[in-house]
Amino acid sequence: MQRQKRIDDLIAGLLDAIPIRAKSLIVTVYGDAVLPHGGSVWLGSLINLLEPFGQSERMVRTAVFRLTKDDWLEATQIGRRSYYAVTDSGRVRFDAAHRRIYAAPNMPWNGEWVLVHTNCCGLEPEPRESLRRDLAWQGFGQLAPHILAHPSPDEEALHLSLREHNAMEKVVILRAGADRLTTPGSLKMLVRACWDLDQLQTDYEGFLERFRPVWRAMDDNGVPDGTASFIIRTLLIHDYRRILLRDPMLPEEVLPPNWPGAAARLLCRNIYRAVQGPAEKHLMQTLETADGPLPGALPYFYDRFGGLMDGTDSRAFSAVMT
Repeated sequence: MQRQKRIDDLIAGLLDAIPIRAKSLIVTVYGDAVLPHGGSVWLGSLINLLEPFGQSERMVRTAVFRLTKDDWLEATQIGRRSYYAVTDSGRVRFDAAHRRIYAAPNMPWNGEWVLVHTNCCGLEPEPRESLRRDLAWQGFGQLAPHILAHPSPDEEALHLSLREHNAMEKVVILRAGADRLTTPGSLKMLVRACWDLDQLQTDYEGFLERFRPVWRAMDDNGVPDGTASFIIRTLLIHDYRRILLRDPMLPEEVLPPNWPGAAARLLCRNIYRAVQGPAEKHLMQTLETADGPLPGALPYFYDRFGGLMDGTDSRAFSAVMT
């Protein structure tokens, strides 16, 4: 009883501390939980799944409707039930986020920068600004007016953005490296001018403050039950995704010392590995598809964070703790 109260108190604190909007939460749940299980669920079961997050039926229905208008989801009506699946466009966007969140850290940096020049080939101001915002969410920084920079962008995501904004023939993409006369200190100053590293560092430190007590509580008391594990896993990825998708994933050479992003990733990985088994069981018991129960997760799910353990293995938690 005391163990459960401790977990419940921590979850209540997370729900108070982490900004949650229904639309963004549903994007997190579809990307993290629904897509690996086929990508389509009955709306009624999704409403039940999100109730513990303080999301009412009306809020979920409104958010799902907006995600449909934004081409993230598409509806299928079978009798009186509505089923919502990820669109083809949504899958591409989820795939790009998946690589950022769950894949291994970047390979060693070769010192090269990718530059996107958006004001030299007739791109109109409105689509240019939309493209800038899109690339900012991919980690690009503003090097100069109308020039965006990134040390190692996701090329698939970059190409998708250029196609979506009809900008393939209206931007110039260059690759450049620092001259040997450029000092490490001046390069770090340039990076600080392009990215708000102070805010990003503050956000990562906040993430660590919020989730370290969860990790310690599991160390003392073991893995929570299915419902609590699912809530923790979802809040973990929801909060981490919010920060990580603004992180340009700069190479260590140009980051401040003791950068908290590495510690945040390690903590996220450890908690995710610990709770994913019970969380998966809760998903399977709660969500429904047009064909009945939710199917098992696709193999790629178990590649997340360098490899997940089978949730049926009772040794999973002790293995992560050592």
